[in-house]
Amino acid sequence: MIELPIGVPAEIVPLSWLLGVWEGTGVLDYTIGTDHVQREFGQRISFSQDGLPYLNYSAYSWVLDDAHTPLVAETGYWRLSRPLQPGDPGPGMLPGVGERPFGSADEVETLRNAADGFDIEVSLVHPDGVSEVYLGQVKGPRIDLATDAVMRTAGAKEYAAATRLYGLVEGHLLWAWDIAALGQHLRTHASARLAKVD
Repeated sequence: MIELPIGVPAEIVPLSWLLGVWEGTGVLDYTIGTDHVQREFGQRISFSQDGLPYLNYSAYSWVLDDAHTPLVAETGYWRLSRPLQPGDPGPGMLPGVGERPFGSADEVETLRNAADGFDIEVSLVHPDGVSEVYLGQVKGPRIDLATDAVMRTAGAKEYAAATRLYGLVEGHLLWAWDIAALGQHLRTHASARLAKVD
């Protein structure tokens, strides 16, 4: 069952079932040439909102060993995909001019796509020099994403593309992440099952 919070901006209602802190475990399973990497990890994901038409996202993962060795972190923003209008803030710190668009449920419904979902954009930044822009769709309790762009600093490891799938199943957030990295084609990388903790 999807629980929708009260008082969130109308534009993030299609994503609002993600709001909160989720924690659980997953499995990393990736093959590079003849080397097979497999390990269990713990993860904590937070989706929050601050009154603007997007979700704030952060994730932290650690190896399930005696030391809880840090594994990876990422942060970013999730929003409905649409052209920005004069009422939207930006670029930079410039305030919007006039009313903020898509302030009501009826206005947000005009953004529904032909597949009866909503197109979304996700921007993620990793501390290892990789930034990703995903395009995809939220349709009820399911989100499908694929990279539109991957940017890397000169020192970052080779990473070319990814897909992600998120779903709400029996009150748990399940996700799967496929990547094309280190000379490999797009293939299974990691998945997890998380429970809401707040």
